[in-house]
Amino acid sequence: MGKTLFEKVWDNHIVDTVDGGQEILFIDRHFIHEVTSPQAFDGIRKRGIGLYDKNRIVATADHNVPTKDQHLPIKDELSRLQVDMLTHNCEEYNIDLYGLGHKNQGIVHVIGPELGVTKPGMTIVCGDSHTSTHGAFGAVAFGIGTSQVEQVMASQCLLVQRPKTMRIIIDGELGNGIYSKDIILYIISKLSTSGGTGHFVEYAGSAIRSLSMEARMTICNMSIEMGARGGMIAPDETTFEYIKGREYAPSEQKWEEALAYWSTLYTDEDAVFDKEYVFNAEDIEPMITYGTNPGMGMGITQYIPTTQEVERPDNLLQSLQYMGLTPGASLLNTPIDHVFIGSCTNSRIEDLRIVADYVRGKKKADNVQAIIVPGSKQVEAQAKAEGLHDILFEAGFELRGPGCSACLGMNEDKIPKMEYCVSTSNRNYEGRQGPGARTLLVSPLTAAVIAVEGKVVDPRKYLNEESHA
Repeated sequence: MGKTLFEKVWDNHIVDTVDGGQEILFIDRHFIHEVTSPQAFDGIRKRGIGLYDKNRIVATADHNVPTKDQHLPIKDELSRLQVDMLTHNCEEYNIDLYGLGHKNQGIVHVIGPELGVTKPGMTIVCGDSHTSTHGAFGAVAFGIGTSQVEQVMASQCLLVQRPKTMRIIIDGELGNGIYSKDIILYIISKLSTSGGTGHFVEYAGSAIRSLSMEARMTICNMSIEMGARGGMIAPDETTFEYIKGREYAPSEQKWEEALAYWSTLYTDEDAVFDKEYVFNAEDIEPMITYGTNPGMGMGITQYIPTTQEVERPDNLLQSLQYMGLTPGASLLNTPIDHVFIGSCTNSRIEDLRIVADYVRGKKKADNVQAIIVPGSKQVEAQAKAEGLHDILFEAGFELRGPGCSACLGMNEDKIPKMEYCVSTSNRNYEGRQGPGARTLLVSPLTAAVIAVEGKVVDPRKYLNEESHA
């Protein structure tokens, strides 16, 4: 019997199997940041042991960093303490750190791919659930807890239970104005936030193969939002072209050797998955969430479900009460207070290009505060070089420095209580973007159109108007 892509990579990293079915997995690359690493460093220190291999660790500051005045001392005491502690720990253990002020600083799941650190066939972990982003390259990448961060630091291995396998096939052509964010929000709306629990997901099909690497990262990033352990996409020419020439890509001498291995990373025809789902790309319209988990999403022209249409009506009512919405209502024409474009889901250069292309020559609505937070210093520099910053600034967007920002309300960028934020981030839980904040998840294009109109609208209508202008 053949193997799935996941099985090929996972099996290639098994060090040993222990009683009870757990496996010891070797980890190729360990990303760390300021939030989940301090306790792990303390544990290493107390045990009197060193790091197994400091060269397999990549460190950056992203969650707690301010996105304004990054050249000044951090005002928030807890944030400053965590960032300073990361700096101290990396200095003590001689780990390369992309901290504030470094040309490569940025969100951990943005800088790994753009530097060429992330490669096909790797095992990658980080004390952050959205580590699944790196699976877009055909890597087994997943988030771990703080005790596991310490475990990897000490041994470069993890004691883990092998996940089950799932394949999600999206065939067909995406409609005008439909992006990868719409694909993954559509999938989660169909499978729910627990539909992938216990599984590693492989995304396949013609619609997936047609996507750029940055679009693929968006899909794998949100695998965790349906309960999956991680997501993967088989590497292909699109993958190889993206990696080639990046700072940590294989050198000319090693490139052909790497390609030979990477080209074997696909699911065999006779491989068997524990679960499979098939969806048609033509069925996907611009998506928007209406509730307080990413599974509570719908096509932007559809209606919020009624209590008769859901399995748990009490949960629906509780969620809608928090959101200030009504069962059976449309979201169209709902006034919006904030638009946030950023996060490890949608803060890459392609995302900024999509937004800039639409808002060129336009102005955001007066009732909307719109901020753009690039995923890294490299993205920021490229946006400036391409003139995107000028376009966005002239349209009334506030341009910030790199960081996780308003995705998670852990820093200064919070959404005020009871105000609506249309966001390109990955989670819309109660209080996720700040106490009482109301979050509507969308694609970068949908966010751009809503920023200009000041209310929820179907972006396709405005694209059609432009094409006939």
